[in-house]
Amino acid sequence: MGEKVEADGFDLADPQRYRTKLHQCLEGLGRLLEEKRFDRPRNLMGVEIELNLAGEDGMPRMMNAEVLERIRSGDFQTELGQFNLEVNIVPHRLSGRVLDQLAEEIRTALAYADRKAREVDAGIVMIGILPTLAGPDLVSANLSAADRYTLLNEQILAARGENLVLDIEGVERLHYTSASIAPEAACTSVQLHLQVTPGRFAAVWNAAQAVAAAQIAVGANSPFLFGRELWRESRPPLFLQSTDTRAPELKAQGVRPRTWFGERWIESAYDLFEENVRYFPALLPICDEEDPLKVLDEQGVPGLHELVLHNGTIYRWNRPVYDISDGRPHLRVENRVLPAGPTVDDVIANAAFYYGLVRALAEENRPVWTRLPFGDASRNFDAACRYGIDATLRWPRRGRGGAVTDVPAPRLVREELLPLAAAGLDAWGVEPADRDHYLGIIEERCRRRVNGASWQAEAFRRARERGLDRQSALAAATRRYAELARTGQPVHTWPADLPD
Repeated sequence: MGEKVEADGFDLADPQRYRTKLHQCLEGLGRLLEEKRFDRPRNLMGVEIELNLAGEDGMPRMMNAEVLERIRSGDFQTELGQFNLEVNIVPHRLSGRVLDQLAEEIRTALAYADRKAREVDAGIVMIGILPTLAGPDLVSANLSAADRYTLLNEQILAARGENLVLDIEGVERLHYTSASIAPEAACTSVQLHLQVTPGRFAAVWNAAQAVAAAQIAVGANSPFLFGRELWRESRPPLFLQSTDTRAPELKAQGVRPRTWFGERWIESAYDLFEENVRYFPALLPICDEEDPLKVLDEQGVPGLHELVLHNGTIYRWNRPVYDISDGRPHLRVENRVLPAGPTVDDVIANAAFYYGLVRALAEENRPVWTRLPFGDASRNFDAACRYGIDATLRWPRRGRGGAVTDVPAPRLVREELLPLAAAGLDAWGVEPADRDHYLGIIEERCRRRVNGASWQAEAFRRARERGLDRQSALAAATRRYAELARTGQPVHTWPADLPD
């Protein structure tokens, strides 16, 4: 949700001054790229997981401040809603037993946080959208007590000039009007970071865009919102609409939304930052005292604070990140496609699939983005969000001059993408036993046509067949989800029936 900022307010000169600083930062980034000032390759990856707080009844608990006070760990922090937390796992080198190491660290962190949350009648639920959330839960009063959230809420609504409207049609239809951005807090995600050199950035980002649909198809876990069954992965349309600064007239003019898949393959990381500056007005026009060009002239490393802050308010599904570590600037691709959950093994399987796949596709002689129109990649993403494991995706046929054709997602993943992911993990130097275990989870999901979203929908259906009303069925399915998630067994093994 952007940088930690203080709510000091803005004067009318701020946007103009901020725009000038943004262009100075962009020029500074261009110079850093031209002068090859970035960190050497380190094969570093990182994971962030957003979490929900819910009680034994399956209902959300608005108490992240109390839970964080008990956790007392810098690895955990607030997120947008008072029922949200986020856990950050320290960066790891992509090699050896890294996947099992990550799994163990995440299990330990979540088990500890869950114990502490239970002391105040809450618990950790790792899920894309908590099915029991209702309209009264997602209001301004339930935003976390942090200035950056208050500012973002005020600025998005001021830019839009009217209430936000959610209108999502899937299995059922949801139409809802909100006076705040609080509905966005329903979206809880996994962010996968990969540090890359400038020379490899474009290939990795393009590869990540190309496989975003496959990630969603196998990993969808967000079928319900406000009691309605919508898309298999309802986070993207919800995120888009709950951060939309465009009134209907601006949409009609073709103004781009701040939650954005993109519109083209790129040739440099600079392309993305430049688009962000060119297309999107500032939401948080807060100027830092640093003169980035002067810092560069003096052989220093600029923080590019305005560019970083602006970048954090544009929600690309694969976002470019500029950061400084140990005095050296570096670039990361932040993959924001995946929902949280259902289990730690599922999260690590999704990560293994992604990291292996982008490595293999980024190094192909004839990259997939030279054969797949960007429009097809964008439509694939929408199809995967709507239909999950049952989606049909457009993909180039193998062989020379292979035309783009329609392929069921499970077949594409099993026959073509999983072998590529395995080769990519081998290239990273990942232990074969870890590779086979976690990619095997993805294969089993495809073979059984089960992911978190399909399990939730089936559990809800069975609860309704037993005579439960809609809200009771959602609560029962949520309680069963949390119970099965605590076993640690991946979701494709879960029974869909509810205990008596």
